[in-house]
Amino acid sequence: MTDRLPSPSPTPARALPDRRRALQLLGAGCAAVALAACTDSKPSFQAVDITGADYAKDFRLSDMNGQPRSMADFKGKAVVLFFGYAQCPDVCPTTMSEMLQVREKLGADGQRVQVLFVTVDPERDTPEVMKAYMTAFDPSFLALIPTPEKLPALAKDFKVYYKKVDGKTPTSYSMDHSAATFIYDPQGRLRLYARYGLGTDALASDLKTLLAAG
Repeated sequence: MTDRLPSPSPTPARALPDRRRALQLLGAGCAAVALAACTDSKPSFQAVDITGADYAKDFRLSDMNGQPRSMADFKGKAVVLFFGYAQCPDVCPTTMSEMLQVREKLGADGQRVQVLFVTVDPERDTPEVMKAYMTAFDPSFLALIPTPEKLPALAKDFKVYYKKVDGKTPTSYSMDHSAATFIYDPQGRLRLYARYGLGTDALASDLKTLLAAG
C-alpha cells in the first residue's frame, strides 16, 4: 500500500484579501519613508558647499575701530568674509558693491548679513583707511586688520593666497590675492565657498537659504 502525502489545506477565502491589504500597508510605509528622506535632504546651494571643513573656522582680529572680533560676535547673522586690500583696483570694490546689492535683494533679511573684509595689506590699510573704505560702501561693513606678523598664519588657516607685487615706488606695490568669499551660517559654522563672479542673485539665494535654516 502506497502512503499518500496529506493534501494541503485549502487557503481560507479571507487570506488573499488580508495579504493584499498587508502589502498595501507595507507599500504605503515605504512611500512615507522615501518622502521623509526627500524632505530631510541637504539644501541645494549655488556656491560650493564646504560644510564640515576643518579650516577657516574662526579668527581673532581687531576691526577698524580697534575692537577685538571673533565669529562669536556675529552669532545670529550669516557672515560673508572676504580677503582683499583697499587699493585693489577691481576685484575688491566689485565684491563689496555686489554684497551691497545682495543685502538690498534680501530686504529686511539683509540686516542679518554681516560683511567682513580682511585686509592682506596691513602695512597700508590702517584703521583710518579701512574705516573710510568700508563706509564708502556700507557703514555696517567691517574691516578686520591682522598684524603683519599674524597675517601668514591667518592666510594659512583660511587657505588663501596673497603676494606682494613690487611697483615703481616702494609704496605703489599691489597685492595678488585669492578672490573667493567664505560664507558662515547664523550659528557661526563655515558652510559655503563662493568663487568670484558667482553673481548677486546666486549669493542672495544661498544666504536666504542659510538664514531660513537659522
